[in-house]
Amino acid sequence: MDEVACSGDSARFTEKCQVDLQYEKNNKEHRTSEISTKRLIVRRGQTFHIKVTFTDGFNPEKAKFKLIFETGPQPKKSNGTKEEVLITKSINVKRWSGIISSSTSSELCLTISPSPKAKIGYHRLTLQHSYDQDVKYYLGNFVVLFNPWCSEDEVFLNSDPQRDEYVMNETGMIYVGSSYSINDISWNFGQFEEDILDICLKVLDNAPKYLKNPNKELRRRGFPVHIARLVSTMVNCNDDNGILFGRWGSPYTDGVYPGKWNGSVAILRKWNNSGCEAVRYGQCWVFAAVACTVLRCLGIPTRVVTNFDSAHDTDANLTIDEYYNVEGDSTGEAYDSIWNFHVWVECWMARNDLNSGYDGWQAVDATPQEESDGIFCCGPAPVQAIKEGEVDMNYDIPFVFAEVNAHCVDWLVFKDGEKMKMNIYESRVGHYISTKRCGSNEREDITSNYKYPDGSIQEADVFARASMIQNLPMPEKTLGLSMIAQQPTYNGKTVVVSMIVSNKTSEQKVCNLKFWAKKRKYNGVSEKQCVKKQKKEITIAPNEDKEIPFEVNFQEYGLFPDMYNLMKLISVVTDVSTKESLSAIKDIALINPPLTIKILNYSVVVNEILTVEVSFQNTFPDVLKNCVLTLEGAGLIEDEKEIKFSNIAANQVSKVKCDFVPYKSGLKKLLVDFDCDKLQNVKGSLNITVQDK
Repeated sequence: MDEVACSGDSARFTEKCQVDLQYEKNNKEHRTSEISTKRLIVRRGQTFHIKVTFTDGFNPEKAKFKLIFETGPQPKKSNGTKEEVLITKSINVKRWSGIISSSTSSELCLTISPSPKAKIGYHRLTLQHSYDQDVKYYLGNFVVLFNPWCSEDEVFLNSDPQRDEYVMNETGMIYVGSSYSINDISWNFGQFEEDILDICLKVLDNAPKYLKNPNKELRRRGFPVHIARLVSTMVNCNDDNGILFGRWGSPYTDGVYPGKWNGSVAILRKWNNSGCEAVRYGQCWVFAAVACTVLRCLGIPTRVVTNFDSAHDTDANLTIDEYYNVEGDSTGEAYDSIWNFHVWVECWMARNDLNSGYDGWQAVDATPQEESDGIFCCGPAPVQAIKEGEVDMNYDIPFVFAEVNAHCVDWLVFKDGEKMKMNIYESRVGHYISTKRCGSNEREDITSNYKYPDGSIQEADVFARASMIQNLPMPEKTLGLSMIAQQPTYNGKTVVVSMIVSNKTSEQKVCNLKFWAKKRKYNGVSEKQCVKKQKKEITIAPNEDKEIPFEVNFQEYGLFPDMYNLMKLISVVTDVSTKESLSAIKDIALINPPLTIKILNYSVVVNEILTVEVSFQNTFPDVLKNCVLTLEGAGLIEDEKEIKFSNIAANQVSKVKCDFVPYKSGLKKLLVDFDCDKLQNVKGSLNITVQDK
């Protein structure tokens, strides 16, 4: 046994004992054996067992002991990083405690219970003679994690299925696309890969406040509210040695395009191996997924949540103003935006720092959007407080409230600078708020957790409570305009759109109808150049609804700027005589052809070669070149496996065989990513049950 220096005292350590920390038994009982059975990893508020054999003739039956638990570089009683515990006759579940479960003339069996409020991270355990302050036995190091199974722990979640999903599940689904076309991608969280735990603890130790004053920062290491906020800060690198560098536009040549990632493990290892240099690049779903990995690893129940049509309110006035010129282009006046989707996480915990009623799911956002207390972080914000418009409590509730509830105002800006309010939308943002359903791969809609139904009296009351802005009345309109896009629309095929123009008067109207189509990124930024621009003069009979079709073909729109194949469709109708104008805006997502994955083995056995076949059909009119498959999966493939293969002709089906050796048994998920010169990051996945030999 290595001799370990005692922090800040002159006590003498003896090596005249042998210690059995019973890694396998304890870790299995603490649900940490998936991480490791080669070291002790325990959860707060739950007992574990060790055995000490003395080799110096010492008789434990006649001695009194105390246990010393230390964490951090300079353990002190004053900040709770050093705990001295007398051996008692019974376990006290509310604090650090220990009992002698059995003893002989040379052997001591101890049952130890970490406090349910213990600081998470590395701890050192020492046994000291209560009558001999100069002799201590160093028993070993262990790691303490949060415990959702312990009713005294602030992260207690009283549901086995939910604990299995939100703590133990190493894979998940993340929802992307648009509210008109919701897609899912599989993700390898991989929180139980053995090195990931050490990396997650390293993330906490690289926080600026810890580096400046470890003892002060460690005071809060036991509070899940603090840890969640800290992870929100450290997953992005804007203020610190954080994990991910965000980028929402090309070039990505000095890093990895965000859509390429299949999981968190490669990102965390890259950050760790580079000396804590930020990994390039992330976007919102990558930030959220990595935060989910870190939080689940530390024991906080966490799930990934997607908000479609998500508002980014920069000036905190709860409105999103968008300005368009007569050509349909954004004027650049507005700093607010609406993202096709935005992804954050929810963490389950008690909020003892707030009034009652706000325990449970808390929104935590690691994407660097706006500063909070001078740093780029967001949350934890109680979901219940967001729903009720309680914007005056911690943390960052006004920002998240706006993401799901902001009102949107469209303005038409004429060449002389005059602005005309075209539309006010009270229900343009905050749709289909989604997460993976517990225990299945289906999507669960949790919109009702965040907001009352659009248009309801409750929603209006909540908005009034949260908002101090003035009412924005709209003049009565004599025209109506809506847009219908044919769904689904496949990438490479023609987009078919219909405008419905309504004349709400008893007189005939002559109108100019303009239509623009632009490619856009998922965060609301459109390309300047239109892929299609069209103008028609139409005559509408009294009280008529007139349908006008438009088309945008593949030759017109071509390749997209990111993996979501998003297109922004804009239409403005103007009454020639009265100059009354009205706009309609729709975002659509074109669907990529799917990957098909199948197992070629008769059975799948741990440590034996597994062969899968991946099929892909080229639905484009051109040859696909530079084709690459990337495979990843916790327990299936160490790191990643990359396979390059030949070109795929138009309408051809390509089949590629891939071999690898699973190294863990149980239900695992294979994640596959396909790239070529015309398509990026086409995703596929397959659940695989790996049997023991």
